[in-house]
Amino acid sequence: MPATQQQTIRFGHSPDPDDAFMFYAFAKNKIPMDGFQVDHVIEDIESLNQRALKAELEVTAVSCHAYAYLADKYAVMRSGGSIGDKYGPIVVAPKGTFPGQPLRGKRIAIPGKLTTAFLVLQLYEKNIVPVFVPFDQIFDAVREGKADMGLIIHEGQLTYKDEGFEKRVDLGEWWHQTTGLPLPLGVDIIRRDLGADIMQRFARLFKKSIQYSLDNRAPALEYAIQYGRGLAEDLNDQFVGMYVNDATVDMGDKGLRGFQTLLDQGYEQRLIPHRIKIDLVG
Repeated sequence: MPATQQQTIRFGHSPDPDDAFMFYAFAKNKIPMDGFQVDHVIEDIESLNQRALKAELEVTAVSCHAYAYLADKYAVMRSGGSIGDKYGPIVVAPKGTFPGQPLRGKRIAIPGKLTTAFLVLQLYEKNIVPVFVPFDQIFDAVREGKADMGLIIHEGQLTYKDEGFEKRVDLGEWWHQTTGLPLPLGVDIIRRDLGADIMQRFARLFKKSIQYSLDNRAPALEYAIQYGRGLAEDLNDQFVGMYVNDATVDMGDKGLRGFQTLLDQGYEQRLIPHRIKIDLVG
């Protein structure tokens, strides 16, 4: 592509430190852009899931659960995945409530119908009463009596004790015990109508952006912390480390097997409508 001709890519990502960390090189012009202009679209993950259903953005972060409804329009990039290895979304309850009790029949605040957290929770226990609220309102929903427990994603996985809650189930631990595989939670997808050349080139560019942040961790963390909703520096570092690592640079065979197993189990349990074969770009 000639230098004078730029390909604009609208890239949707969530307002979280791990996503911001990956985008540091794009946002601060730290790497050659190979003829691409990236326009950032920053929204919560469930909003991005819904936009992807309408194929509005060329590239976007989505929940792995949501990809079950997107495979015809989008391919998965090998880079950018949020993959939990023996950890993942957690179910919490206010301190001293429901100790040792099963989740069956409980009202649980859920951060979105298409979130991977909700799919994995249903694989763990189908018989719950979901109460859908934005992810950053889950603690309040439980405190206000709208739900018995909350399904926690993002930085809440590190701050729930400070909020007065106790862990009841770590779904990432359960997934690993059950399958022996990591649990992919989110991936970055690219629209198929861009064509094979642009898809491959942009996937390579995004991989370079992630690697640049890992190689320049301190300034990338400083950029990312502004999206941490008051997260302390040490927790910001810990949270980014949980979800931006070697598996984010390339999900690899284990990450792909974890993702494929998640969708296969979702189909077999009739939680998603079609069997999906994942194809990777980059």
